[in-house]
Amino acid sequence: MLRGGQDPEVRVCEASLEVVPGVRCWSSGSRGRGAAAGRAVRRRRRRLPEPSPFLNPAQPCPVPAAKPGVTMNPAVFLSLPDLRCSLLLLVTWVFTPVTTEITSLDTENIDDILNNADVALVNFYADWCRFSQMLHPIFEEASNVIKEEYPNENQVVFARVDCDQHSDIAQRYRISKYPTLKLFRNGMMMKREYRGQRSVKALADYIRQQKSDPVQELHDLAEITTLDRSKRNIIGYFEQKDSENYRVFERVANILHDDCAFLSAFGAVSKPERYSGDNIIYKPPGHSAPDMVYLGSMTNFDGTYNWIQDKCVPLVREITFENGEELTEEGLPFLILFHMKEDTESLEIFQNEVARQLISEKGTINFLHADCDKFRHPLLHIQKTPADCPVIAIDSFRHMYVFGDFRDVLIPGKLKQFVFDLHSGKLHREFHHGPDPTDIAPGQQVQDVASSPPESSFQKLAPSEYRYTLLRDRDEL
Repeated sequence: MLRGGQDPEVRVCEASLEVVPGVRCWSSGSRGRGAAAGRAVRRRRRRLPEPSPFLNPAQPCPVPAAKPGVTMNPAVFLSLPDLRCSLLLLVTWVFTPVTTEITSLDTENIDDILNNADVALVNFYADWCRFSQMLHPIFEEASNVIKEEYPNENQVVFARVDCDQHSDIAQRYRISKYPTLKLFRNGMMMKREYRGQRSVKALADYIRQQKSDPVQELHDLAEITTLDRSKRNIIGYFEQKDSENYRVFERVANILHDDCAFLSAFGAVSKPERYSGDNIIYKPPGHSAPDMVYLGSMTNFDGTYNWIQDKCVPLVREITFENGEELTEEGLPFLILFHMKEDTESLEIFQNEVARQLISEKGTINFLHADCDKFRHPLLHIQKTPADCPVIAIDSFRHMYVFGDFRDVLIPGKLKQFVFDLHSGKLHREFHHGPDPTDIAPGQQVQDVASSPPESSFQKLAPSEYRYTLLRDRDEL
């Protein structure tokens, strides 16, 4: 309804609480309906972006005149100069970036949130850490980018833990530096944390990679002949893709796809390999080793995961400059075979003796092999060159100790004693003070021979203080 003396082209909302430039209201009917219209205007105003500088508030849109005999229903009109301005506002509203809140985890919600997330990237931080402060805006922006691509709240979760406030969570996940970015799949923490570049693009690309299909489908069994046999290949043969057997296989592949190549075949393509039903086979590197078949229940996740992990993560791993930080952060001393890349015979001997003599020491030391050409510097530390390879040594993260002649590894118990001497401190004592008295023959004169063992070389690959706030020093042997 128009009030007396009012400009006929200006409509006033009965219950409007404030005058807004560029907004005109049409109201007819009772005062109550005018109030409802006013509330509608305010609700709409909250959702609209800021007024464009191209709009002229002094030029309201003309209100269409009612035709004779036609009753106007209560309505709300926004004053826009023309259709172009309307489209400009619409485009601005549609393309306004989606902003997301980073989920804060605590002891009450952490298990529920992580267990229900397909993929979760968790930032373990401390407010006083300058590297954490630098990461916060990057982490939030990466979350915004990924949320647009994966809008379902359980597809990808970006979360954070304030380790000062929740030290119990930090201890649970063995956080030793800030910030630490760990990846979780359906509540299971992945062994490899994120160690890449701290940029929006790098974080977003990392999540996209984690969301990609980890299993390559075979459309013809002839494709198996073209596999890269330098890799560890796991192949699953299934009657149907929509089956519990394949869902377990896919879940394991999501976790271990960095360690093995996963492939699958279905239906008629897989039939020649399913003579006894669905099955999984492991093709080890090289062409000489025979295939291995999984004989356990394919619907048992733990059994399937443990069998495949045993095949994908070898007892003796290769150390490279790419995984050096990850391996050093595990905190275990290194037993390393330095060998030339083409010398597979020495590597095979070392692998067999480690499995025979040291399988019980798996949790106390890392068994590794390294390319002599790539790791010349550690060799020089122990006064060796690639010409001396193969060479076996221990790096305790304080000192490096050299094993005797490589062929001595074939002497039963010799390699095991070398590792035991590290744990007992005997290697350290002998380097500083000469042979232990227990190793001296009766009547032989004891000489205190002072020496200085080479310092650790691989400790330089550990997390850097220029990238992290480190919380503790490593144990020294």
